[in-house]
Amino acid sequence: SGLIGRSWAMVFAAGGFKVKLYDIAQHQLTSALENIRKQMKELEESGFLKGALSAEQQLALISICTDLKAAVEGATFIQECTPENLELKKKIFGQLDLIVGDNVILSSSTSCLLPSRLFTGLKHVKQCIVSHPVNPPYFVPLVEIVPHPETDPSTTERTYALMKKIGQSPVKLNREIEGFVLNRLQYAVISEAWRLVGEGVISPTDLDLVMSDGLGMRYTFIGPLETMHLNAEG
Repeated sequence: SGLIGRSWAMVFAAGGFKVKLYDIAQHQLTSALENIRKQMKELEESGFLKGALSAEQQLALISICTDLKAAVEGATFIQECTPENLELKKKIFGQLDLIVGDNVILSSSTSCLLPSRLFTGLKHVKQCIVSHPVNPPYFVPLVEIVPHPETDPSTTERTYALMKKIGQSPVKLNREIEGFVLNRLQYAVISEAWRLVGEGVISPTDLDLVMSDGLGMRYTFIGPLETMHLNAEG
């Protein structure tokens, strides 16, 4: 029920789904719910609340729980949001593997851990997938959907459809790859930025301006492939 867990809860509630927010510490959950309430009220007042329901209606869809089995009872989709620690994530998925049925999707928010490292050996591996959000998920809609080599295609399609339904912008990776896609693109830009500044070609301030007042503005609307396609006879 940290930052990402709270954001996901808000996104799912905005989509009209009943959400159970799980954590091992009651005080953490109480704090999370208070934070969500505050955010939703502020968003509603400023006209930026997502979804067709009011803040109170969305808040009514979110409950908290410190018992994992009770938390996942009746669930159709489980989004794991623990810290970026492989052993911790494997532990929670190992616990979930023992208590879920054959229809629920087990999804991870990991930004860099490969599905094959997270899910291999689980009884329900065909139901496992990575749904990597971009922080903060409530305002940045992209979700990278990354399958395990044994993930059933229906798991990918169901996850994609769910993300579309709650207003996110899902993209499907055909296979797992280190860094997924967003971070691979980001690292390429960062690497060249370091090089240009390090070699004295440009100052750090001007380098950032190239992105914020140049490429970044263009890429807000269209990506690099569409840019090429539309530019000077393609």
